[in-house]
Amino acid sequence: MADQKVTLVLATGNPGKTREIMSMLEGFPVDIKNLSDFGPIPEIVEDGESFDANAYKKAALTARYLGLATLADDSGLVVEALGGKPGVHSARYAGEGANDGENNAKLLAAMEGKISRKAAFECVISIAVPTGQALTYEGRCEGEILHAPVGQKGFGYDPLFFCPELGKSFGEADMEEKSRVSHRGRALGEVRSEFEKILLWLEQNLPRSQRFACVRSKEGGPC
Repeated sequence: MADQKVTLVLATGNPGKTREIMSMLEGFPVDIKNLSDFGPIPEIVEDGESFDANAYKKAALTARYLGLATLADDSGLVVEALGGKPGVHSARYAGEGANDGENNAKLLAAMEGKISRKAAFECVISIAVPTGQALTYEGRCEGEILHAPVGQKGFGYDPLFFCPELGKSFGEADMEEKSRVSHRGRALGEVRSEFEKILLWLEQNLPRSQRFACVRSKEGGPC
């Protein structure tokens, strides 16, 4: 398997996240697919209390449903002055079905009067096989919450997150700049650095197809 392309499913419906992950993994010997390449699968409820728990649940269940190796991530924004919120609820901070603008507006309202603007993006990546085993990688990017959105690139809270390493908000950074320092970029960097080991691990843990001899009935019919 190590000399062949391995199918790796991205367990996400977020187009921005999909583009970012596919960009980071470009050039690797993997055939990358996402959920849009398959028929509907049962909904996976992200009810874990940590990024790790949610990433593993999405990866393991998707791998089981599709019978393929799956990469899932869970990531979000943790704000010091808000006790770590929005955290695992980052995508639905303003309620189920909330869009980026609504989530950003709620964050700005919650930050009114706060002296500390320290925050960090955190990411956990889980790569799972159908039998449930998984590998885990983590990344973190420190920054501050701005008083108003700056820039129109990226997605999610990017326009509100000032990254000192770049000297600009994620909303002003292009994908290459952001991927170099972002939480997801760093976690994926760990994936890249260990990719040969990951291929070997997949070879050992992915189910193998088996051939069986054809035994005809006494009547001589087809198998």
